[in-house]
Amino acid sequence: MAQRYPHRNGVRQRTAALLSVALLPMVVTACGSDESASARGSTTTPPATTTPTRNAPASEASASLGAVPTVDPYAGLPLIDHVTWTEAIDGPRLLVFPTSAGRQTTFPGSDERAWQEVIAQSSDADAPGMRDQLICHWDWARLVQPNKPSWNLEPWRPAVGYSATVDARCNPGGPER
Repeated sequence: MAQRYPHRNGVRQRTAALLSVALLPMVVTACGSDESASARGSTTTPPATTTPTRNAPASEASASLGAVPTVDPYAGLPLIDHVTWTEAIDGPRLLVFPTSAGRQTTFPGSDERAWQEVIAQSSDADAPGMRDQLICHWDWARLVQPNKPSWNLEPWRPAVGYSATVDARCNPGGPER
C-alpha cells in the first residue's frame, strides 16, 4: 500500500531524533547508576539517589550555537603570511597575503591583530586609509573572494573612513586597475 503522505516519514524521523536528544540526560543519568535498567525493571524512573539535571533555557541553548568563540583557536599563529610592495599604474600597492588562519578566524580583535602584523612587516603600510582598506578586506573580501591570493592596499587612495571604504568595495577613489 502506497503512503498517502510520504513527507511524514521525514517528520517522524526528525521527531524521533529530537526525542532522543531530549531523553539523553535521563539515559546518561541511568548510565551512572550501579544497577542496570533491566534489574530495576523500568527505564523511565530514575533511581532515587539521582540528582535532577538542569536543562538550559532555550535562550542559553540558542546563544551557544552561534556564539562568538571565547578562546582564539589561532592564538600564536600568524594571520598574515607576507606583504609585498609593487608598483601599479596608479601608484604603489601593498599586496597582503593572509595565512590559512587569517582566512578562517572569526575571533574578536583578529582584524586588529592582522593590521599589527602588516605594519610589523612593512612600517610604510601605516599610512592614512590603509588600515581601513585592510579591515574592509578582512571583513568583506574574505567572504566575497575567500581564495583571492592577496589583498591590495594602496596608500594613494583617499582616507575616507571605514564606512565609505566599504561603500567603495574597499577601493575608495576609484576602481582597482
